[in-house]
Amino acid sequence: MATKTAPVNLNEQREHSFFNDVLQYFDRASAYLDHPSGVLEQIKYCNSVYRMKFPVKIDGKIEVIEAYRAEHSHHKLPTKGGIRYSIHVNQDEVMALAALMTYKCAIVDVPFGGAKGGIKISPRKTSPEVLEAVTRRYTAELIKKNFIGPGIDVPAPDYGSGAREMAWIADTYSAFFPTELNAIACVTGKPLSHGGIQGRTEATGLGVYYGLKEAFSKKEDVKQWGLTPGLEGKTVVVQGLGNVGYYAAKFMHEAGAKVIAICEYDATIYNPKGIDPDKLLEHKKATGGTANFPGAKTIKENTAGLEIECDILIPAALENQIHSGNAKHIKAKVIAEAANGPVTPEAEKVLLKKGVYIIPDIYLNAGGVTVSYFEWLKNLSHVRFGRMEKRYEARMNHNILETIEKASGSRINRVQKELIERGADERDLVYSGLEETMINAYNTIRDRYKSTKGMPDLRTATFASAIDKVAISYQNLGIFP
Repeated sequence: MATKTAPVNLNEQREHSFFNDVLQYFDRASAYLDHPSGVLEQIKYCNSVYRMKFPVKIDGKIEVIEAYRAEHSHHKLPTKGGIRYSIHVNQDEVMALAALMTYKCAIVDVPFGGAKGGIKISPRKTSPEVLEAVTRRYTAELIKKNFIGPGIDVPAPDYGSGAREMAWIADTYSAFFPTELNAIACVTGKPLSHGGIQGRTEATGLGVYYGLKEAFSKKEDVKQWGLTPGLEGKTVVVQGLGNVGYYAAKFMHEAGAKVIAICEYDATIYNPKGIDPDKLLEHKKATGGTANFPGAKTIKENTAGLEIECDILIPAALENQIHSGNAKHIKAKVIAEAANGPVTPEAEKVLLKKGVYIIPDIYLNAGGVTVSYFEWLKNLSHVRFGRMEKRYEARMNHNILETIEKASGSRINRVQKELIERGADERDLVYSGLEETMINAYNTIRDRYKSTKGMPDLRTATFASAIDKVAISYQNLGIFP
């Protein structure tokens, strides 16, 4: 169980700026690369940052909304990144997240530069009507400065936003550009009815699962962590029951792992025998929180779950959740960063010294942008994945099975036959593409970690791999002769 600690001091938790954390990781990784200093300087900082203020009428009063959009790198276009709706949004955070998006896209070979947006507003305390007015005005502001477009900058959902907000953005953009054939590709994460894609909702959490599955397939690595290969039976703690945390917990649970604790904003829920994420989500919807979930212990301190002994800790909430104040109490063998920047550099030093294996965010939570890329491709091609080939594949598989049955003289079980015969639909193809992406990316960063002399940890190897790809892209453009 967790040890009791004093309440978190926010100044201690934010040991310095989030963007400076990213710069630290950049400097540490670039020391293992042989690129000119000018190239590295170009990659290191944000190319464009747009800070805006605009008026919106709320309850009969004029309120001024503060918002941001940062484009970190233009080595590939469009730039790509979510829009965060939070009262805590600030320029430093948006710049950090934009930089992470550049490296994330490079790691999974998605041809985007990194970007990020933020609107300083609380979605929980704001009516849908006001949120719509703010979202549409924010979109108009981006259009004015050429910060949005299918080939310019493509937003997506992030903390506090979802498919509804993305539909508002797409509709506003289309109103400004009524003859733009690809207008719907100006944003991803949309509802299916507005050009979205099957599998986008669960993409980030599913990517976390695929990444962990691949990591736990490496027998020599898992042995060093003091564990056995495979996810079955592994004890898991998840911080956050939002979109990412819920799906990460769900897929881990379905793979046979034991989710023993889930931390939410109102409480930590603990049951050493395991928690069914679906049942907990139903309880949350019915009661408005996770506290008092039947069969589990409720711990009022919502960060207490981070310190529960487990095999895998999945922080899937916000940045800076594991810091110098609580790092020494972490008892997980593996930390899987489903959130952006959940572990500060100071905390990482403590954890690595303890032998904790950290799978970094810029790899592990890249499932969202990967499937956003698939959605963008779908919008540009104007055809649903699987539409052209699904029935053809089904017929071909049926013919092959019939031939086998005739040649062998035996019949194939009906259930098995139906499973083999069916052609791949859009969700099947999205899942397949995401799994392939996560497997290839993990092996790339792991190989660099294992093969580079003196490489201290997987995060440094991941940043080095990403920076290397961006630098090569810039050089191949002929910008740096």
